[in-house]
Amino acid sequence: MEYRKIVSVTGLSGLYELVSSRGDGGVVRSLDDKTTKFVSNRIHSFSQLEGIEIFTTDENVNLVEIFDAFKASKEALPGAAYDNKAVKAYFEKVYPKLDFERVYVSDMKKMIKWYEILNKAGVEIKRSEVIGQDGHAEHPEKNTNATHTAANKTSAPKNAPAKKINVPRKMA
Repeated sequence: MEYRKIVSVTGLSGLYELVSSRGDGGVVRSLDDKTTKFVSNRIHSFSQLEGIEIFTTDENVNLVEIFDAFKASKEALPGAAYDNKAVKAYFEKVYPKLDFERVYVSDMKKMIKWYEILNKAGVEIKRSEVIGQDGHAEHPEKNTNATHTAANKTSAPKNAPAKKINVPRKMA
């Protein structure tokens, strides 16, 4: 299971692996109970964990960096009670650069919960970046091929609905 396929779905608790996606939604598999279901885009929205950034006092950081700080810390994660003061104190020790005015305690609790789910599922937490020829990191999903975009623009138009006939009906 790859970290880049893990999503959070609004309105549903927990984390999900994106199995496949369609124009009107996606098929997701729960990391908790391994159930698979279709989730509609009309009701829910998907957030890839790889794309989530957290406010800090400097520049925003990716969620992976927060998870790495959890892993490197010798502090134990707050217990199941998730006391607000204990959660805030934990983040002050583990990641003191966090912007505590813009990151709410509920967000911190969500990060802890997600970290526990990912560890339980055995997901390796890392960003999927490929080093390009110039030495800079590139995302493998980006495709800058000009022929690929030109082929999309020249595709056949969608089927239009049938024309309406504006002739009044004859009454018998």
